[in-house]
Amino acid sequence: MREQNVKKTPMADRMYDVLLQQFMSGVRGAGQSLNIDALTREFDVSQTPLREALARLEHTGLVEREALRGYRVAPMMTRLEVQQLAEARLLLEPKLAEYAALRVTDEFMSALRETIDDFHRSAALADVETEGFALYWRSDDRFHMLIAAQAGNPFLEKAYAALAGQIQRFRLFSKPGRTGAKFAAPEHNAISDAIAAGDGIAAADAMRAHVVGATERLLAETSAQETAAPSSGS
Repeated sequence: MREQNVKKTPMADRMYDVLLQQFMSGVRGAGQSLNIDALTREFDVSQTPLREALARLEHTGLVEREALRGYRVAPMMTRLEVQQLAEARLLLEPKLAEYAALRVTDEFMSALRETIDDFHRSAALADVETEGFALYWRSDDRFHMLIAAQAGNPFLEKAYAALAGQIQRFRLFSKPGRTGAKFAAPEHNAISDAIAAGDGIAAADAMRAHVVGATERLLAETSAQETAAPSSGS
């Protein structure tokens, strides 16, 4: 009898992917309760893999745990949180892009351009279908993580990794976060071009413009929603 080398995905990994997919598709929205007993019945699994998956999602910032109340999907970011996240990103990411530009390799640029190709393919789909948004999510995250790793400073890379989950929360639980691909695509191009040219200053400037642009798009949308809210009930 032949030995089958079929690798099974651990149940905790499967639950992580299922919940993440539900966040992306809007099945579970920002702030929604994640009751473990209800989830075990819904997915027909034990509590152990669910708790592991929720703990991992908590680490990313997409899930929150409240004392005596359990888990919930992370809420929408407040204006202050958006501004504070931008401040943290502006301290880190321009410098990471600058350093990456000074350490360019063919392998790194090939991987970076691959993320850009995926990002462009997702731009027309990210706001209309879950798979398109998932491609946007993955390619955008990989683009920034590649740059952080290529910078060559493990302390700065870890500092960025600590922010990455909150950046994903920024993308996931806001309309501009979902539709921003078409605006961010040329910004990614500018960053990549500057890095490919080995121009650290231009790479830092392009990254700074990208972070500022993403933040301004979200804040502008938030302001528009707040302005429209009073009239919606009349």
